Order: sequence, then structure tokens, then C-alpha cells
Amino acid sequence: MISTSLLARLTKLKGQVNNVIAGKTTQVEDSLACLLAGGHLLIEDVPGVGKTTLAHALAASLGLRFSRVQFTSDLLPSDLVGVSVFERQRDGFVFHPGPLFTQVLLADEINRAGPRTQSALLEAMEEHQVSVDGKTRPLPQPFFVIATQNPAEQLGTYPLPESQLDRFLMCISLGYPDRASERALLAGEDRREAVARLQPVMEPDDLVEAMAAVRTVHASSALLDYLQALIEATRSGRWFVQGLSPRAGIGILRLARARALLQGRDHVAPDDLQALLPQALGHRLVPVASAGRGPREQVRAMLDAVPLP
Repeated sequence: MISTSLLARLTKLKGQVNNVIAGKTTQVEDSLACLLAGGHLLIEDVPGVGKTTLAHALAASLGLRFSRVQFTSDLLPSDLVGVSVFERQRDGFVFHPGPLFTQVLLADEINRAGPRTQSALLEAMEEHQVSVDGKTRPLPQPFFVIATQNPAEQLGTYPLPESQLDRFLMCISLGYPDRASERALLAGEDRREAVARLQPVMEPDDLVEAMAAVRTVHASSALLDYLQALIEATRSGRWFVQGLSPRAGIGILRLARARALLQGRDHVAPDDLQALLPQALGHRLVPVASAGRGPREQVRAMLDAVPLP
């Protein structure tokens, strides 16, 4: 049984973030579902549409420690993880943690850094730990990466490797605001000032409670049959070059449970899968050459072809 107080806090959380990111209720709910499912979030869009603001608003509203790293072509892996420095007073090397040791890491413009630096995140994202000087160091819990990237056709970008893309549970795009929302942005206060004034709606312990509640959301046998049919469709060769991995399938089920919780339900519905799949699959899968569609459009076409249970 999901407590009414938890649902009330989640509703308040959504409302606060939506007040900052005007006109993007779907993207805000997707972002929160991703974090409640324990996943990492990739936001891909052109500069200036609010990617960084969304990351700041999420961290501030959840009451989590936050670090921001601007990824550039000369950023080194040690700039993220940290370094061991010899200190004479202690007569030995002392590890100085990098910005990776936080609860929410904003990896801003992640695809402007080189492949070595991008790959430095892999262990942290998957294992929530890093290995430095032969020693494993755990990261704070909970730990989320919110990464932003510019479109690949822009100058100075490096494509993320498939192994790293698979570590992002979801990839969303904000897009340009509608006319009414943009007018509110033009006439209202600066978004940075609005974010600076945000107070936590939830504490880290509340977030842990919400993530535990996600695992209790019921998924019926018929719903699991539908999810398996969708996973098998991605592997059939009709829609995509390669299909979903088992890890991705498990992550999608967690996402669907998180979305159901955010909408106040204790069970997963087919609508949850249908609403999330384009954002959960579009960055992972490559459409077959004959499709003539982008990845998300191909996912929607597949959804139309796979019958509901």
C-alpha cells in the first residue's frame, strides 16, 4: 500500500519543478520517473532551451548534493574522479575527491569531451563506485548523472559510445517552448533566480522511500507479456539493427512502475510503457536502413504494430 503522504509529496515535487520549467509537464514527469527508477538521464537538445535549468531544479527540489562539470575537449578523467596528492605532513599520498563524489552530477555538454573522459563515467554510472590507485571508492547514495548533450551535427562534439548510451535509462528533448510559456519566460523573472530560491520538497530519505515504493508497484502477467512482446519486436530485425538487452528491459519496467507511482497508481498500465518507450529506446536502437524514420518515430511505429494484451 503506497502512503498518501508520499503521493502528496510527489505531487508537490512535480508542481514545483513545473513552475520553473514552464510548459514541459511531460518532460518533467519523464525526468522524475527516470530518477525514481534509479536511472541516469540524458537531455539532448540545442543550447538555451533549459536543459541545465531542469537539472538544477530537480536537484534543488530533491534536496540532494549537486555538482556541475562543464565538459570540454581538454577535460581529463582525473578532473572528474579526483587525484592522489603527496602531502608532506602526512608523509604519504592523500586522495582528493573530484566532483563525481556527489549525489547529482550534471555533466553539461557531455559530448564535447573526448572518449577517454566520457568513459570515465561508465563505472560510476553502473556500479556507483570508482577505482583510483587500485582502490575502490563508493560514491554517495543516491547517485544520479544528469547529462546534457548538443545535437551531433554541431561543431566540436563527439558521439557517445553505445556502451555509455545504454547506461542512460532515458533520453529526452525539451524543445522550444510554446507561445504562452515563452511569453511567461520573457515577462517573468530570470530562471536562474527562480532556481536559486527553490527549497527542497523532499529529503534524501524521502527519495529513498519513493524509490522503494516504485518496486512495490504491481505489474500483471498480461503487462509483462506485453513488455516481452515489445522487447522481442526490437530483436526481430524488422524495426532495428539490434534489439534491446535484458538490462534495458528491466530498466524499462522500473520506469513504467515509477511513472505509475507519479500518477498515483499502484499498478502499471500499458499506457505507461507506450508513453515511455520512445524516450527509453530512441538513444539505444538504430532503425533498419529501409525505415526512413528517426529512432523515436520507429519506436512509435513498432508500438502501433504490436497488439495490446
